[in-house]
Amino acid sequence: QVQLVESGGGLVQAGGSLRLSCAASGSILSIDVMGWYRQAPGKQRELVATVARGGSTRYADSVKGRFTISKDNAKVYLQMNSLKPENTAVYYCYVGSVGGRSYWGQGTQVTVSS
Repeated sequence: QVQLVESGGGLVQAGGSLRLSCAASGSILSIDVMGWYRQAPGKQRELVATVARGGSTRYADSVKGRFTISKDNAKVYLQMNSLKPENTAVYYCYVGSVGGRSYWGQGTQVTVSS
């Protein structure tokens, strides 16, 4: 089992920045990939960015060049710059284990005002 605790969401004006953090605990040696997904009202949850155990990263096209994912041991971060109102969503920390299990954080609200 992996437990995830997120922090860093909030309200920011368009063009501003936020940094999300997620700390994993429990069976952290089983972690294969860490990342962030988001879900806006009325929409499906979608991938934002992931970072694999070896360090390779993957980004949604809509955030490339503005968001940066990084990790440090059992913590994963999402630096979000040049935020837009359409980035408003609940952001969820995600962990995929080597055994194929998925774990989710409780979600943190990011609101970008125009």
